[in-house]
Amino acid sequence: MTTIRTIPTEPIDRQKPGTSGLRKKTVVFQGHHYLENFIQSTWNGIGGVKGKTLVLGGDGRHFNSQAAQVVIRMAAAGGAKKIIVGKRAQLSTPAASHLIRKHGADGGIILSASHNPGGANGDFGVKYNISNGGPAPESVTASIYDATKVISEFQILEAQDVGLRIPETVMLGEMEIEIVDNVADYAALMQELFDFDAITGLFKSGFRMRFDAMHAITGPYAQTIFEDMLGAPPGTVMNALPLPDFGEGHPDPNPTWAKTLWDEMMSDTGPDFGAASDGDGDRNMIVGRQAYVSPSDSLAVLAANATLVPGYRDGLKGVARSMPTSQAVDRVAAKLGIDCYETPTGWKFFGNLLDAGRATLCGEESFGTGSDHVREKDGVWAVLFWLNILAVKGGSVADLLKAHWAEYGRNYYSRHDYEGVDSDAASALMDHVRGQLVSLPGSKFGTLTVETADEFAYDDPVDGSRSEGQGLRIGFAGGGRVVLRLSGTGTEGATLRVYLEKVEEDPAKFAQDPQEALAETIAAAEAIAGIKARTGRDAPDVIT
Repeated sequence: MTTIRTIPTEPIDRQKPGTSGLRKKTVVFQGHHYLENFIQSTWNGIGGVKGKTLVLGGDGRHFNSQAAQVVIRMAAAGGAKKIIVGKRAQLSTPAASHLIRKHGADGGIILSASHNPGGANGDFGVKYNISNGGPAPESVTASIYDATKVISEFQILEAQDVGLRIPETVMLGEMEIEIVDNVADYAALMQELFDFDAITGLFKSGFRMRFDAMHAITGPYAQTIFEDMLGAPPGTVMNALPLPDFGEGHPDPNPTWAKTLWDEMMSDTGPDFGAASDGDGDRNMIVGRQAYVSPSDSLAVLAANATLVPGYRDGLKGVARSMPTSQAVDRVAAKLGIDCYETPTGWKFFGNLLDAGRATLCGEESFGTGSDHVREKDGVWAVLFWLNILAVKGGSVADLLKAHWAEYGRNYYSRHDYEGVDSDAASALMDHVRGQLVSLPGSKFGTLTVETADEFAYDDPVDGSRSEGQGLRIGFAGGGRVVLRLSGTGTEGATLRVYLEKVEEDPAKFAQDPQEALAETIAAAEAIAGIKARTGRDAPDVIT
């Protein structure tokens, strides 16, 4: 016998979902009624869950299991028809998106703070995805936030925890719970898109790869696909066991946090190919032996070579990139004669373009790449795409990059992150730059001349919605840029992100260190924004 309990509660301040759901310190989510309030507000904000089918999974971080049980009991109390949940309540974000789409689910709850650290002192997050498998758009997150401000009670089923270790179907009250293998459906989708025989042949030829799962969710996916299915040698996947605290690491796949992999790849005897993914499996870093691939270049290379891959052999309908991402893919799109869309940061902005068939590949500079196979960015998918191209074309990652730049030119690019900046100081810096936008065009900084300066706003070509205040853009003659944004994915203070870009078309200058190539652009950003004086920082915390 199960009983639905109605618990009185009060609104909790600042439960506003950001670009990828609600993220806070784990201890905050563990606070009195904090998680329950947000889940009930999600149900209220989407018009209830009665009769609906939902997908549930998370990245396995600390509090994942307990939170999943709360979501299950609250879904049952709300009258949900069915929940499809990964074993141990674990699913990578792209795998969850695929399950929503495959089963025609009404939506899903993803328990993750993505690339943020985990553990008792780390971060936790909850994100609602809609029926297309993608993150909830702003209209839905706004409705959820409105519900958090007026909530007065929540409903939860009084029941024992549901065992989630074995794939099976069980009942909780009137709700069906289908526990599924975390990896199988996703791996089958990858087999449909990529030439597994060609990639197997690549490994048989002696090709060496290292994949750093960073003790996060992609460990089981990578071992199953790369080692078991494609024949990469055992040990190809490092840090494969998902841990609640990610092995006390920071599961963000970049040269700073994946340093062990980076050092191995930069040695003379490093593997041919290296890759890493993040906490929930939606980001990727690609690196060859002594050859780093920026996320912006990765998107451009995939677009330029897409027809070599079975799932994309008919060509691309279009491409899309987040505004701060470099314009390298724009050059590819122009040559292919396809549309290139510039959207705000946040994967949800790609959803309408993908659903409408206007774009096939999408990417953002924060190590996210994906396509219309799901409605999330996808780390393992990006790695397979690279492996498929290398299997067909031969040569090294460095060779592939050099050939690409020879054809399209090189967009030197870097992102400088200033983390945990005082929020008031960060806002004041943005206001300082915002106040110069009208007067900046025509200004010179060394040899750079400002051509354009604005605050980015996006008019969605599919639904006509408008998103304003999406970052400050300063464009230079010749195609270079400085972009400034405050990130919405941290849990304390503000993260100032400064994006720097320079277009180089002289092949003799393609081998420069990006920080050296961008030195004048970096100096211009400092002169315009006064970053050191206004943040008190002498240098960025992370350079990618």
